[in-house]
Amino acid sequence: MASKTLQWLSLVGIIWLQSVNGTNSNFPAYSSQLKQLLSMSQVQLNNLAFASDAGKLFGFFPGIAALYFPLWLVLLIGSFLGLAGYGLQYLFITDQISSLSYAHIFLLTVLAGNSICWINTVCYVVTIQNFPSDRQVAVGLTTSYQGLSAKIYTALVDSFTFSPVKRAKAYLLLNSLLPLLVSVMSALFVRDVNVGTGHNMKVGFVAMFVLTVATGIYAVVSSFGSVSSRLPPLGNAIGISVFLLAPLAIPMAEKMKEKFLNGEMKVYIEENVGDHVERIESGIKAEDDQTREDDGVCVEEIGAMLMLKRVNFWLYFFVYLSGATLGLVYLNNLGQIAESRGNSGTSSLVSLSSSFGFFGRLMPSLLEFNLSRSRYMKSRPACIAALMAPMAGAFFLLLSTANISLYISTAIIGVCTGAITSISVSTTTELFGTKNFSVNHNVVVANIPVGSFIFGYSAALFYRREASEDGKCMGMECYRNTFIIWGSLCLLGTFLALVLHARLRKFYSHT
Repeated sequence: MASKTLQWLSLVGIIWLQSVNGTNSNFPAYSSQLKQLLSMSQVQLNNLAFASDAGKLFGFFPGIAALYFPLWLVLLIGSFLGLAGYGLQYLFITDQISSLSYAHIFLLTVLAGNSICWINTVCYVVTIQNFPSDRQVAVGLTTSYQGLSAKIYTALVDSFTFSPVKRAKAYLLLNSLLPLLVSVMSALFVRDVNVGTGHNMKVGFVAMFVLTVATGIYAVVSSFGSVSSRLPPLGNAIGISVFLLAPLAIPMAEKMKEKFLNGEMKVYIEENVGDHVERIESGIKAEDDQTREDDGVCVEEIGAMLMLKRVNFWLYFFVYLSGATLGLVYLNNLGQIAESRGNSGTSSLVSLSSSFGFFGRLMPSLLEFNLSRSRYMKSRPACIAALMAPMAGAFFLLLSTANISLYISTAIIGVCTGAITSISVSTTTELFGTKNFSVNHNVVVANIPVGSFIFGYSAALFYRREASEDGKCMGMECYRNTFIIWGSLCLLGTFLALVLHARLRKFYSHT
């Protein structure tokens, strides 16, 4: 059985991977510049946003690969796919390659989007394997860092370039290189460390949550215009980097503790504080037993083909489609939405949505950690319904011409989208088990490209209908109909989530 140091070190590696793996989330920050550089129409630009999500249609490939290949190899395959997808686009817009057509750019974006699935799959599998008693808490915590990706990339780009044209190039360069560098660094310790089920992790998780919340607070505060204008761009980049390195303190402290306990003070500690530690850990052990019992509950343990025949799957599929996917489509179009309303602070909006998305992803993990110590039964579909209702309100709020409504709605949609994304991991295991999770969850999130195409393309058509001869649309009418449709779909998804909740409640009442 491996030490707790390796266990925590694997979690830190996953945090770093998730922090740089949301490469598609920074697309709104440079989409307007990319549109100008490549002389694209709004429909073509939306098709590129869809292409990034379309990579998830092939998300079952990394799921299958994770069953047969070493996880480090799956990780490196994903990072090299991202290098090819974004790297060739970078070479093209810097005039080092001159033979790429729009179709080539589209396919490269699909490839880059698929690379995210490979890295995500490794992160999920390792977290579930290394934290069997706290897998839902650990997955939620690590997944929350993917919500920071756009903030991290924006901070790095702001630190060394201000030219709008150069920003698009900088984002593509970072998207191609940063995940590869972090994957190579993390490949050695992001693996199954054979931890068993006997380790109490409560103190470590409390410390990790404190560091994570502090990171989120810094990200949110530094995203506000009044603060970001005073904070030097390089200082902001260094600040976020320090917070990302901070979790290393936990495995380092664990290693020092192991050495200390194996030294000359071992007898003294056992005689003087052993009883106290035993009393604490005995109480925690009982709580952990209950946690394992709750974590082991699932409706049925099935594979992907059988899952597709279940009513619960299709209810869950359409709930996710009208919730998290709809939120992601909004965030993908954030750059064009801000431009149409005459707002020039796209980078601030992207950082804001990223920071609030981070807290949204973190909230379910915090609740899970606290409620797992009680016998309270958590209803994940009910939680999703509770999150989709304010999302619907946020879409309708966007009909207001007030500039502040754009920021409030973006923050709400960021929080709710992040939270639903985090909850969905646990929902998939609850509905369909953990044995085939790597394939099942990739099938579930295949709704993202479907929704991205349908919702994004319809929004582009409404935009084009209101656009002037030069293809640009300015004013509230550009997205008015889109926001009404999206808000109504969100309300429908809220109803479907309540139906799924009722079905699960009925199942548990008979078991």
